[in-house]
Amino acid sequence: MAPLPAKPDMKDRILETADRLFYLQGIRAVGVDTIAAEIGISKRTLYNHFPSKDALISAYLARRFVQPRPSEKPPVEQILGTFDALERRFAAKDFRGCPFVNAVAELGSEDKSVRKIAIAFKESRRLWFRDLLLQIGVGNAEALATQLAVLVDGCIAQDLVRNDPAMARAAKEAATVLLRHAGVKVGGGETAQ
Repeated sequence: MAPLPAKPDMKDRILETADRLFYLQGIRAVGVDTIAAEIGISKRTLYNHFPSKDALISAYLARRFVQPRPSEKPPVEQILGTFDALERRFAAKDFRGCPFVNAVAELGSEDKSVRKIAIAFKESRRLWFRDLLLQIGVGNAEALATQLAVLVDGCIAQDLVRNDPAMARAAKEAATVLLRHAGVKVGGGETAQ
C-alpha cells in the first residue's frame, strides 16, 4: 500500500491560502482575519508563523519568485516561448496580472521591501533574456533583454485591460522583429551576425 501524501504543514497552508487570496482579491482587500478564517485557524496561530501581515506579504512574493526552469531548447525558442506561455496564462480565468507589479501598485513604491523584491524579480527575468541572447552571440544583449522584458510587461498590461490573450501573440511578433533586427535567425537557426 502506497503511503498517503503528506499534508502541508500549517505554515504552508497559511502561505497557500494567502497566495490565492492576495493574488485573486488583492493584498489590501484581504486581511489576516480573512486568511485565518479561510483556513479555520485563529489569528494567533497565523501570527505564530508570520509575525505580521508584512511578513506574510514578503513570504507570498518570495513564493511567487520562481526562476525559469533550465531547458535544452535553443535560446531563441526559449525567448519566444515566453510569449506562448503568457498567451496560455492569459486565457486562464484566474489570471490577474503580475503579482509583483500588483503588489507595488497596491502598496505603493514607498513600501521598500515589496519594491525591492519586485525589482529583483523583474531584473532576474531581464537577466534570463540577456543570458540567452549572449548564448547566441547578440552584440547588445543588455539593451535587447530590456526591450524583451518591456514587451512581456506590456502584453500583460494589454491583456488585463483588453482581456485578450492575443496580446501575447502581438508581443511575440514584436520580439521576433527585434531578434531579427539584432541579426538573429529566427525559425531555422539562431546565429547572430
